[in-house]
Order: sequence, then C-alpha cells, then structure tokens
Amino acid sequence: MSESPRRKIPEAALGRLPIYLRILVDLSHDKVTQVSSEQLAELAAVNAAKVRKDLSYLGTYGTRGVGYEVQFLTYQIQRELGLNQSWPVVIVGAGNLGQALANFTGISERGFHIVGVVDKDETKIGTVVGGVRVKHADELTQIVQAKHVSIGIIATPAQHAQEAADALVKAGIGSIMNFAPTVLSVPRDVNVRKVDLALELQILSYYEQCRNNGLRSVPTGNQSDSVSA
Repeated sequence: MSESPRRKIPEAALGRLPIYLRILVDLSHDKVTQVSSEQLAELAAVNAAKVRKDLSYLGTYGTRGVGYEVQFLTYQIQRELGLNQSWPVVIVGAGNLGQALANFTGISERGFHIVGVVDKDETKIGTVVGGVRVKHADELTQIVQAKHVSIGIIATPAQHAQEAADALVKAGIGSIMNFAPTVLSVPRDVNVRKVDLALELQILSYYEQCRNNGLRSVPTGNQSDSVSA
C-alpha cells in the first residue's frame, strides 16, 4: 500500500469520506480486513473510479488485486477528518431540536462532545439536556473560551438564526452547523454547513411524485452527497 503527499480535498469528495468511514467501521465490526474499491463503491452507491479518486486525496492508492486495508484506511479517513481528537461543541437553542441534538449519542460516539447549551428563554435556563445545564445566551462567549470550543450548532427558529450566528462568530467560533431554514451571513473565514430537513423532504416528495406518475428518471438507491438530512 503506497502513500504520496496529500492534497486539498474537493468539497464533493470530502462529503463522501464520512460515508466511506461508516462503511469501514461496519466492515471492521464484521471482522473484514481488506476491501476493494469496487466493494466500497457498491456499498456507498458510487462508482469505483470515484472511490479511488477520493481516497487518492488521502495519499493512499491501495494494493492492486488486494484493495485497501480496512483498519489503516479507517485511520487515514479519521485523521483527515480530524476525528482522532475530541471536539467540544456548543448548541445555541434549547428547544425540541436543540434538546434532541444534545441527547443524540451518535454525536459523542464520533468524537464530538456537547459542552454547552444556551438559550434566551428563561423557562429553559437551568434545565439539564444531554447532561449539560442550559445557560443564558449571554454566557456563550464565556463557555466558548472556557471550554475551548471551535464548533457551534444553531438550533433556533429561522428568525433568530442570524443573531445566533453573530453571537457564535463574536465568541470566536470558526465552524457552524446551521439547522435553521435560512441563509446566514458570516465572515469568509467561518465555515457553515446547512442541514435543511424541510428541503430534503420536498425533494423526496418530487421523487415520489415522479414514481406515482410512472416517470423512470427516479434514482434508485441513490444517496445525496449534500449535508442536508
């Protein structure tokens, strides 16, 4: 298995790495030690050439006729995604969505730890969600600095999302995951990923309409590379 210097990963390829990682973890649980690009491609619903191209950005090309070592490839992807370290996260918004995210064990299992939840609603301040006591939004900067937080999640209604983003940026947050159905305005050096549940449901409704109308253009078993869920 040969390696070469890593290159900057394009957005589309970066979006597929977590998919490959999930597959590799499942293969490890099944005691599988080697996997080919064709096998990865089938499980990820992409073509093998795309898999090989994506993994080449990690500096790995596998071994002809053998494929990739599952354990080492898992390590490479985790390293590239920064998952070999713990990332403290703060949530702005302690409503139903914020509470669900704080209680979602899948976040901590992947190396992200909710260390703060803030809100402006006095009825929520002081309550405990996901093992974290909700504090007033005015304490956001203090939490970010004390816990060395660099990732923030916006789980507020759309009309409060920009205010939340401004507060996160002011507190020193460099990366934001936005669950509010609105476009945020942030400095160029701040990374924002948008998760729009309603948008994805509307896209699914289109495909269902196509299916009901007998159109054959409906993708089968295809999964979006977007960050929407």
